[in-house]
Amino acid sequence: MSKNINDQKIKAILKEGIATKVAVGNGLYFRVSNEGSGFWVFKYTFLSKRQELSIGRYPSMTLSQAKLKAAQNTLLLENGKNPKVEKERGTDSQFKTVKDLALDWLDDCAKRLKHPQIPRRVYKKDIDPIIGSIPLSDINARDIRRVYTSIMQADVPRPTIANDALGYMKQLFRHGIKLDLLPHNPAGAFRSSDAGGIEKSRDRVLNQEELKLFFVAMQKHQLKFVHENLLAVKLLLLTGVRKSELLLAVWDEVDFDSKIWVIPGERTKTNVSYSIPLTETAIDLFKELLVFSRGSNHVFPSRRSSKRFDHISPDTLNRALMMLQEQEDFNISHFTVHDLRRTFRSLLAELKVQGYIAERCLNHKLPGIEGVYDKYDYFNERKEALETLETYMIKNVF
Repeated sequence: MSKNINDQKIKAILKEGIATKVAVGNGLYFRVSNEGSGFWVFKYTFLSKRQELSIGRYPSMTLSQAKLKAAQNTLLLENGKNPKVEKERGTDSQFKTVKDLALDWLDDCAKRLKHPQIPRRVYKKDIDPIIGSIPLSDINARDIRRVYTSIMQADVPRPTIANDALGYMKQLFRHGIKLDLLPHNPAGAFRSSDAGGIEKSRDRVLNQEELKLFFVAMQKHQLKFVHENLLAVKLLLLTGVRKSELLLAVWDEVDFDSKIWVIPGERTKTNVSYSIPLTETAIDLFKELLVFSRGSNHVFPSRRSSKRFDHISPDTLNRALMMLQEQEDFNISHFTVHDLRRTFRSLLAELKVQGYIAERCLNHKLPGIEGVYDKYDYFNERKEALETLETYMIKNVF
């Protein structure tokens, strides 16, 4: 009977509307239910036990597709695998491309990392456009090299991002190995020396003259470096906070009456909330930003109608500084936004602030036994140190 089964015969059987089961061949059957629905069944024997597996509905799965599926199940049996178990395990994996695997890896990052938006941003911007659409079965080491090469050959090479991208690709494909989707890690053989190069610890600090020139340049080129960015730079130099701690701030954290800014633990590296005494100048800067925020809950709300974030992008200050440094009259040696934090620490040392107080101004844990037993927050001492720094900045820089 199986030799006579074709599409016309299947349609005729289904049209009769009678519950039945018709053998097609090679373990494949066409079954009509009591309700008149048609579907495909694969019958087989595994470990001396007769089993039956529903493999698809008709007409969503055609006769030729059902025959192909039956042949694939027969091949599984020949390799000692139970088709029903393999179906439950997901033999037809949802992980077909690098992007499919990346989405699962990024979900895993969100569960275990404090700042999962960082690998997500690097993947979306620098990795996915190059290799996201490549089938997992085809990904190779040359594709990995294309990713970090494209970052380094851009108009402005980004060696740190090239190294980050390489590190994230190693994690991504290790995730694929854990899920038994890859036999090896195509990024495993590469090192930082292949991508962005060995990164040295930075020691760039801006001196007083460079700070003055920096502020002159910011005010002169406000089309490139808007006023809100200038206010952000002032706050970074007056408080010593990390860029992300400032740009993601919300107004509920700032108490104008008590003159305290409390950064919640989820935004600090110590995972503990941190109270910053605000000087009069810092308060004035926040009040000016309150006007610019136009009713937003964010101190630095997004400036675009097409928003990825409710606040400005974490890269906003970096890009603005890069454009400022491209101006012909910008005569200061290259520095980054993070170098302002190092400058803040150096200025405290220059102003004779005790080292342990300066470290607490940076929200650094005190080292060794001192850090274990000394839980005093030095709030008043930090307040005095920041006021001393404020006086210096007003007199010599601002």
